[in-house]
Amino acid sequence: MRVLITGGAGYIGTELAYRLADRSDIGQVIVYDNLSRGNYNLFIGVRKFPRDKVTFINGDLLDSRKLRKSLNDIDVVYHLGAKVTKPFSDHNPHLLEQVNHWGTAEIVYAVEESNVSRFIYVSSSAIYGSSDQEVGVGTPPEPSTYYGISKLRGEEHVVRLQQKMPAYILRTANVYGYSKSMRFDARLNRFMFEAASGQIITVNGSGTQARAYIHIDDTTDCLEAMLTTDLKPDTYDLTARNLTIQEIVDGVKTVFPETEILFINQHVKPWELRVKPDARLSGCFSLEDGTFLEEIKEFKKQFTLDFHD
Repeated sequence: MRVLITGGAGYIGTELAYRLADRSDIGQVIVYDNLSRGNYNLFIGVRKFPRDKVTFINGDLLDSRKLRKSLNDIDVVYHLGAKVTKPFSDHNPHLLEQVNHWGTAEIVYAVEESNVSRFIYVSSSAIYGSSDQEVGVGTPPEPSTYYGISKLRGEEHVVRLQQKMPAYILRTANVYGYSKSMRFDARLNRFMFEAASGQIITVNGSGTQARAYIHIDDTTDCLEAMLTTDLKPDTYDLTARNLTIQEIVDGVKTVFPETEILFINQHVKPWELRVKPDARLSGCFSLEDGTFLEEIKEFKKQFTLDFHD
């Protein structure tokens, strides 16, 4: 089996590439990425890929010619490639629309003209917008950011593809946890770095606002399971738990006791979103493997320096 991962040099993509490369039923993993985030960690470090099993293609989603050529003899496509912003940022809406919407359209068009037999699209819980009620796959999407809008428009192309082949949409919650290609602009990861480096953690709002989260290992477990799943091609919510900001900073302060927390703009009601874990994905990953506190205790072990003022 040959697998292509768009955005394979990113946070989730790096972990997925390693996981798939270790499988005996996969002969080749192709990482397709334009390295727009300037993240080259996939290519370095003591953690090695199996020899001659992983290939890198420096390509853009909007380069339809290179994209189609890269799909030759590919069996499964994981579409992770996207312009990712801070969760609630509306920076550069045109680029979000071009990459996340039309880039997804380009790869769907290319897949339709190929021999690809399975397609997995990593969408985002941002398509739900903000809500003070718990949402789920039955909730009508109401994206409130250009990022959420662009990901929802990408979903529309994948829904059309579902009429022709097994195509899955995974609306992924906020991902956290250690990876050598991790994002430090993700809130929980940033809090951990700030605490590890002795900085003050600044919380915008009262801290009672909740958001949906999933650990990078659980994310990778589920994506790997989609390779051979017999689940119905459909839209799924990939989330593990809902945490308030207060619960997060309490956990961070437990593992870094000296951390100072500063609350600002406490009178402002911040953006929040609770997503109900999708029971249909219960066989893809297990929350019984550890609690949130255990996860961030392991996360702490990954920092290599003791910071001092």
